[in-house]
Amino acid sequence: MRRKAAGAAGRRTAPGAVTAAIVLLGASACAATPHYAPETTSATYYVSSQGDDDNDGSSPGQAWRSLARAERVALEPGDRLLLEGGAEFTGTITLGSTEAGRADKPVVVGSYGDGRATVEAKGRPGISVHNTAGVEIRDLTFTGDRAAYARDGGINLYADRPGGGKLEHVSVSDVTVSGFQVGIAVGGIEKGDGFKDLTVRQAQLHGNKDAGLLTYGPAFDPGQPAYAHEDVDVSDVSAYRNTGDPKAVDRHTGDGIILGAVRNATVRDSSAHDNGSTSATEAPSGPVGIWAYDARDVRLEHNTAYRNHTGSDVDGAGFGFDENVSGSTMQYNLAFHNDGPGFYAYTRKVNGAHTDNTIRYNITSDDGRKLPRFGGLAVYGHDVRNLRIYQNTVVMTALENGKSGPALRLMDGQTGVSVRNNNFVTDGSPLALVDEGLTAKNVVVQGNNYRAPQGQWMVQWGDHSYTGIGAWRAATGQERVDGKPTGLTVDPCFAGGELPTADSPGDAHLFRPDCAALADKGLDLRKLFGIDPGSVDYFGRTVGTPPPVGAALPPPD
Repeated sequence: MRRKAAGAAGRRTAPGAVTAAIVLLGASACAATPHYAPETTSATYYVSSQGDDDNDGSSPGQAWRSLARAERVALEPGDRLLLEGGAEFTGTITLGSTEAGRADKPVVVGSYGDGRATVEAKGRPGISVHNTAGVEIRDLTFTGDRAAYARDGGINLYADRPGGGKLEHVSVSDVTVSGFQVGIAVGGIEKGDGFKDLTVRQAQLHGNKDAGLLTYGPAFDPGQPAYAHEDVDVSDVSAYRNTGDPKAVDRHTGDGIILGAVRNATVRDSSAHDNGSTSATEAPSGPVGIWAYDARDVRLEHNTAYRNHTGSDVDGAGFGFDENVSGSTMQYNLAFHNDGPGFYAYTRKVNGAHTDNTIRYNITSDDGRKLPRFGGLAVYGHDVRNLRIYQNTVVMTALENGKSGPALRLMDGQTGVSVRNNNFVTDGSPLALVDEGLTAKNVVVQGNNYRAPQGQWMVQWGDHSYTGIGAWRAATGQERVDGKPTGLTVDPCFAGGELPTADSPGDAHLFRPDCAALADKGLDLRKLFGIDPGSVDYFGRTVGTPPPVGAALPPPD
């Protein structure tokens, strides 16, 4: 009765397929009447380690013993399947196209009694939802074996109905998922088909191979953009120690949270850390903490990404907007001690689909630990358009070998990029490292603060090095607005000292200034450029006009 369907997702190179278990179960239909059709009575089914599969499953005292027995029942709208809290059950749970299906009357799969039940999957997903929705999964732990680690999604949501449209309402909450290829995988392979109103909250996703959380869809068509999933809300999710596959030389593995093929999606109050440590050294692209691709209207806000790694010589970043991302914002995030940049925007495709994005009010501390050439905040690729970078704080210090990356790294392939009101601080490495060929026609840099409290002040623009802001202005035309000089080189007086460093998510306060040196020194973005400056700083304090330089205001007097 069961078969498997494979789906794949891609960044520059698609990760491996995530299998989806499908159950084809019959469901009886109510006879139609001319004027009135009564609602089907909802049922609750129980599974207990002390149960008996000969029971009817209607109460804890009449609980079934196995998931295999529960699989024989087609769950109708409003039904609940509850597993005994604290008990362990071997097998899988599947919901197929003839089950569930109503957003206003969802099927619930969860635990009862004290604690969470554990589903131990053997070469299968822990739970598979295929071509249906109206499902809520809560209060459960899913663990995979070696076979599941190689190929399965722990919680696997999958749609492949040609022309079937969006499947509405899936909620996943209060779960722990470990030991799978992907912790939570959400896929659609037909253009425009997938899931709508998807919520993932309070999830611990760790010890998986390719990623903690992944959404994916069919190949992106920039001429006719279609997104597999809409209205996606990810909150209070922790993706950690998803270490990657050292043998996967054809794709990236070891990611934290990936939003692919989505429209109108948010990741907030979440974290990705210590991922990617065993990703392949030969991989063409590396893992990232939290990132989006083939996406529109995405927000990454109030998250942390730290100690994320890459086995290869690329990526390993904290946060990223990758291929074909538009109309999206990264804001109020903290990145530190990642192998690659804290924040990046990238595309290798020249198609105009990476456009109108914003990176603002973020803090990055000592990123680029393995790959310092990418710096703390990086823009690279071939066709990044209309990117706004403002009100960020970037601090970079040297590695033990003395090498350090720039605070700002701009590579060729940009159009309409603006960098304003940011606070860049290094211990003597280039404050900015910019490729030759970038001019004011491609990128404008205005109203920023550049500080090198230790070592020489330097900006590297093309093949020229500048050791003073005046000489840099005169040679490049940067740090000017309407012919007037902008930009500062003052001490931001961080609470954590001249060169603070973050060692834990609670260290963000070290980057808040203790004086008003930059409090109202930013450019008036709305008046001068029609850019929304944001209403609050990183710490939630109201931003005035003009705004500060950097991500934070000083505390009140």
